[in-house]
Amino acid sequence: MGRVRFYTALILARLAYLGIKLLNRSSGTSFIGMMALKICPGFLSYCSKYVASITTITGTNGKTTTAGLLAHIYESVFAGGVIHNVKGANMLTGIANVFALNVLPFKHFTCAVLESDEAYLTKLYDYIKSDELVVTNLFRDQLDRYGELATTASFIKNAIDKNNDLTLILNADDPLVTNLGKDKKALYYGFEDVEILSDVHKSDSTAPTEVFACTCGEPLKYTKQFFAQQGHYYCEKCGYKRPKLDFKGYVKIFADYSEIKVVDEYGEHNFKINLVGLYNAYNALAAISCALYNEIDDDDINKALGSYKSIFGRAERRVINGHDTLIQLIKNPTGASEVLKTVDLNSNIVIAINDNYADGRDISWLWDSDFEQLKDAKKLVITSGIRANDMALRLKYAGIAQDRIIIKEDIKSAIELATSSEDKEEKVTILPSYTALLKISKMKF
Repeated sequence: MGRVRFYTALILARLAYLGIKLLNRSSGTSFIGMMALKICPGFLSYCSKYVASITTITGTNGKTTTAGLLAHIYESVFAGGVIHNVKGANMLTGIANVFALNVLPFKHFTCAVLESDEAYLTKLYDYIKSDELVVTNLFRDQLDRYGELATTASFIKNAIDKNNDLTLILNADDPLVTNLGKDKKALYYGFEDVEILSDVHKSDSTAPTEVFACTCGEPLKYTKQFFAQQGHYYCEKCGYKRPKLDFKGYVKIFADYSEIKVVDEYGEHNFKINLVGLYNAYNALAAISCALYNEIDDDDINKALGSYKSIFGRAERRVINGHDTLIQLIKNPTGASEVLKTVDLNSNIVIAINDNYADGRDISWLWDSDFEQLKDAKKLVITSGIRANDMALRLKYAGIAQDRIIIKEDIKSAIELATSSEDKEEKVTILPSYTALLKISKMKF
């Protein structure tokens, strides 16, 4: 009976998708999956049988980019095909959606790369058995949705406990992530050294940093602290320290790209990524480490990294009204502060903030984010979205000249203003919250 429901769900999902396309409507990223799960609650359990191996990726920041990079590497290597929730829909309905539109009764895939929301990972593991789990980081995020960091960490730990054969690939520079590997099969990646070789990118930040205590209760100390809680930490009381790395990273950050050297048990590997900022270097290191663990050749990894196109809004470059435009999602204090370090202060800047459910209703994170990085902005700083006025007030307190701040609640109008100059050499930076980003993705200019 269950298999009949599964095939029925597959057939009806495909028919619904065709109908939506014929009507020239958007299917979104979850509707088809929602329908499939309604028809067959165990839909994902059946789908997992069509995939030889599954890698899941979670964490507060960077999971979409990390998953995108890893999937792109695998797609360039595996002839059997890769299933990946490329649009970042990372709850059960979004993951079911991508399976429903790809699985066929007699077609099997080499692997699946599945980005999962932290809170939904344990639910996902009720239906699928993952071979590997990559955890990027654990930063303070949407307090009105998930609560404090310990709550988010517990969601992931509960998921890990459901899957005893899981191989963990963990960010050793994050003490909260490292703790997830205790008494588990875990491999660790991290940066031994970071060099900022860019006149554009700043290395310092005034954003508040979480203070983490060791399990013995003593506050952790650092010999190197790269950003937020990420770095080389140790405990003076009990001797606990950052674990030995399986994938040692060394990175040089340039204005528009980074060079990463990775050292593992097999030797030295050198890569280049065309993504900005240290936060993206961490994402790349996570994807590279997973690929190396799966014995992907260096040349194949480099070719994939060189041809990778950013997922919309994740350090994505577009031309809007003739102007080179960089779009970078901001959604929490740590992520926003790192993005703000990379902003070209000679560009027109649009900051579009909404407070819809998917953004998090609590926008206090704006005050914990380092918008002081923009105080020397040379051109317009346009605030937009539902909370445009709140954002403008935050910029005032950040020390940005009042004559440079313009409020335009309509997001398209704000972007039109930022790209209105006849000087096509003038660049534009757009910093949207999540639902503002979704809105921008549908706009035509």
